[in-house]
Amino acid sequence: MTKAAGKPQEKGVTGRAPVVNAPGEVRNVVVVGHSGVGKTTLVEALLAATGTIDRAGSITDGTTTCDTDPAAVKQQRSVTLSCAPIAHDGIKINLLDTPGYADFVGELRAGLRAADAAVFVVSAVDGMDAATVALWDECAAVEMPRAVAVTRLDHPRADLDETVALCRRVFGEGVLPLYLPMLDDTGEHVVGLIGLLTQKIYDYSEGYPPVVREPDPEHLPMIEDARGTLIEGVIAESEDETLMERYIGGEEIDVDTLIDDLETAVARGSFHPVIPVNAPTLVGLDALLEVITRGFPSPLEHDVPPVTTLDGHPAAPLTCDPDGPLVAEVVKTTIDSYVGRVSLVRVFSGTLTPESVVHISGHGLGERGHPDHDADERVAHIYTPLGSALHEAPRCIAGDICAITKSGTAETGDTISLKDSPLLMAPWPMPEPLLPVAVVAKTRSDEDALAKNLGRLVAGDPTLRLERNAETHQIVLWCMGEAHADVVLDRLRGGGVDLDTEPVKVAFRETFTAKAEGHGRHVKQSGGHGQYGVCHITVEPLPRGAGFEFVDKIVGGVVPRQFIPSVEKGVLAQMRRGLGAGHPVVDVRITLVDGKAHSVDSSDAAFQSAGALALRDAAEKAQITVLEPVDEVTVRVPEMYVGAVMGDLSGRRGRVLGTGTDGDKALISAEVPATELVRYLIELRAMTSGTGSFTREFARYEPMPAHLADQVRKEAAAEG
Repeated sequence: MTKAAGKPQEKGVTGRAPVVNAPGEVRNVVVVGHSGVGKTTLVEALLAATGTIDRAGSITDGTTTCDTDPAAVKQQRSVTLSCAPIAHDGIKINLLDTPGYADFVGELRAGLRAADAAVFVVSAVDGMDAATVALWDECAAVEMPRAVAVTRLDHPRADLDETVALCRRVFGEGVLPLYLPMLDDTGEHVVGLIGLLTQKIYDYSEGYPPVVREPDPEHLPMIEDARGTLIEGVIAESEDETLMERYIGGEEIDVDTLIDDLETAVARGSFHPVIPVNAPTLVGLDALLEVITRGFPSPLEHDVPPVTTLDGHPAAPLTCDPDGPLVAEVVKTTIDSYVGRVSLVRVFSGTLTPESVVHISGHGLGERGHPDHDADERVAHIYTPLGSALHEAPRCIAGDICAITKSGTAETGDTISLKDSPLLMAPWPMPEPLLPVAVVAKTRSDEDALAKNLGRLVAGDPTLRLERNAETHQIVLWCMGEAHADVVLDRLRGGGVDLDTEPVKVAFRETFTAKAEGHGRHVKQSGGHGQYGVCHITVEPLPRGAGFEFVDKIVGGVVPRQFIPSVEKGVLAQMRRGLGAGHPVVDVRITLVDGKAHSVDSSDAAFQSAGALALRDAAEKAQITVLEPVDEVTVRVPEMYVGAVMGDLSGRRGRVLGTGTDGDKALISAEVPATELVRYLIELRAMTSGTGSFTREFARYEPMPAHLADQVRKEAAAEG
């Protein structure tokens, strides 16, 4: 904000974002809001308004700067984080455009990590979703400065007053507009802004930037009503405790004083200005730029995340100093078909320069398919990213964002530091992917391509978890939702992989329900070499989770000592292969009680075969039950959905354990069979209008109902 109380500067375009020389010349701003509110359109308009691009692209035409990913063009919505730097008033603004759809929350998290402030985009037509409210609270918890840009003002159902009232209800009393929209003579189109502090009109009817003039008589009552509330809101955040008394006493507070206090409150994260914007006509864009450059803090005012040595010991705190030790973080990695791996990097300390050798570390994401890794690499070039375009830069100083290419190891969340003094930043928290998708390559050549492309995808997307299940022999991609799964599959197919999806298989177990006896006889004569092994066993069920016990009760050496371990090996091998439904057998005690051997023909292999046959014989005489995995589930939903969710869990054969609260949400704890959770994420979102979430953790195996167990056996028989 200038000394004109939020007055948009009357300047022409400034061209491509410059190379900065000091952290104070940078603003890193993440643009957030739910899907469809116009975030990418707003960023595109800002690029055009500042002369960074010749003209704004279109989402419907797939020509925007930030949404160049084929999946984004196909779905007509952002699916990945994108950086778009612009320049205004000598400040480089790194705009971080984020997806608004819940499935791509990992991209949003990366944008928050790289940013020092946030612009929340709210539609004047569609209101607000629960995820946006939760994100606001999250930013408030770390005191991240925030502003609100209200879009879609030209829509027939647009209502700025109601939108501001909604923002104040859910965001807090510190949210107030600096401007009001001015309509044309028809009352249908926004052609200007009314400055509440300056009491000026900013008229865009003749183009951008606006013409500044005095208000018309009909504007004065509007200004008077809203201006007093704004001034009181600004003074309430002032460090001068006498201002409120002076204002209430009738004193006219100097506008410059109000602006100083406003800028301080915005930077501190205690006051949140609302700017009406209309991207197609550029209305309000310069006002928003003034809030960003004058009110939002520079990286110098943002604490550097803590760092450790590679072995986990705390390192000395860092500051945003271009001359300090190099510490940067890879906030996003993508694979470009032409230049290979492209990493978006936020430099927190030091300066990243071309032709430098750096250390790249990635620790702490092993469970997501990212094994810990360390490597020294040469950074050949530094780039300023503009969407998918890369412009070479001479350096990237502390506080700025750049891109590097062709790294052999850099993955999302990795730390870049000095080769001789490597450091490590802890990766930011990532939500757990809960939608499994099983993929299978159509041909042998596709299997090789699939393995290669899966590695690339996992390197760039820490919300994607790759599971190669040794029991079900499936490749399972754990995704954040259907939209995320669609993007992942499209990228795999776009990489030349012909693949299909198949139903996700659950890893069952089998066990005995009663004591049984089994006889195993393996006697063969072939080519003068005999095989002889006979054994008798008893099988007893054990409590769930007890595992396997093998008991030797041989008397008189009927089975020679050296072959008793062979019987155990054979039994274990058959347990791994399964019995009735072909799933591993668990929780049994097997006792070797008798047997026979031959002085010449008995062998290790013969008694292994006899042990396996004995277990199969016992299974034919006893009832085998299928055990299914049961997960402990915690569902988090608004109170209004508790009844529906609990009823649905019961319908999934779940047992509700209890309920509680977490802030304004209800928590439901339950135990639910894993087979009932394969698509639960999708169904929970549908049931709760997208507001529900859940976590799951394996609890134990339990017997499956007989009719479902029979179905499992039939499916196993059909497969082979």
